[in-house]
Amino acid sequence: MSNRYKPTGAEAEFEPGSRDRVLRNLLGIRSVREIAFRESEALLAATNRLMNETETGQKFTAADIRRMHRVWLGEIYTWAGEYRTVNLRKGKFMFAAATEIPRLMQEFERNILRRHTPCRLKTQDEPAYALAIVHAELILIHPFRDGNGRCARLLATLMGLQAGLPPLDFSGVRGRERQRYIAAIHAALERDYAPMTAVFDRIVARTMRVNARS
Repeated sequence: MSNRYKPTGAEAEFEPGSRDRVLRNLLGIRSVREIAFRESEALLAATNRLMNETETGQKFTAADIRRMHRVWLGEIYTWAGEYRTVNLRKGKFMFAAATEIPRLMQEFERNILRRHTPCRLKTQDEPAYALAIVHAELILIHPFRDGNGRCARLLATLMGLQAGLPPLDFSGVRGRERQRYIAAIHAALERDYAPMTAVFDRIVARTMRVNARS
């Protein structure tokens, strides 16, 4: 699958008969289309469940993020909710080394999650900045074997609910906006969160417009 992350290492397992296009799964699915459907269906169910369970005053932890991933993918993959043990890259960009994931997630909890959750709406700009820094840093760590972007968006949605926002609408992050998003991830490597804050400003604005029309 051309746009899937390329793992390296002994645990880079694919479903037999899938031509190395579908990760080994509990359902024995070999079709790219079918596994994508099952993951999307499970993500919707997990989002609804976690929105009902998340408290406005909840300070998220690394364990919470692992649970989000497990609630979402636990019936599809054996490694759901477990930190990856394979190295991942997308194109020439290497994500954090697998051996560093536990330490990096502890630091993420201590330095980022404790500071920016629960997410509050004190000013109009504050939620976008909090969402941006949490999202960018989690993406850079890439703690799971797959589903990192969607799990990070799920966390952003739950944080948005804490700030009194409707469920975030990420549908506008495509085409040129997708390129801006990728550039914002790279900027975050240098602790420059302004580009990602701008991305989330637009996500929040789109969310509010769509919600106002519904």
